[in-house]
Amino acid sequence: MGKRVVIAEDEESILASLEFLVRQAGHESRSARDGNEALGAIEAFRPHLVLLDLMLPQKSGLEVCFAIRANPRLQDTKVLMLTAKGGANEVARGIAAGADDYVIKPFSTRELAERLRLLLDGMAP
Repeated sequence: MGKRVVIAEDEESILASLEFLVRQAGHESRSARDGNEALGAIEAFRPHLVLLDLMLPQKSGLEVCFAIRANPRLQDTKVLMLTAKGGANEVARGIAAGADDYVIKPFSTRELAERLRLLLDGMAP
């Protein structure tokens, strides 16, 4: 049985690509197009992993990540941050916010699929 994944991405073409990638890997997904919607989906769906864009409307990916890490019910949720901002400062901020991994756009779907697999391997269903 696949894992539960929330995809928080406001760019439709990237969102569609991520949804396809997650389904192809055998996982179930829910999508959110802004930070507030992402927090609601995360709370309701209790995902194993969140694919989280750094730059979201309403609340940023950093704010969402901080909220995930502050919630004891979500302590085992993995966060893979996705962003076009690939500077050392942005990566450090994402990791400091609690992200488990950080992928810079544009990304290779093969690399992203492998990172998803590594993050989700060994997690209880």
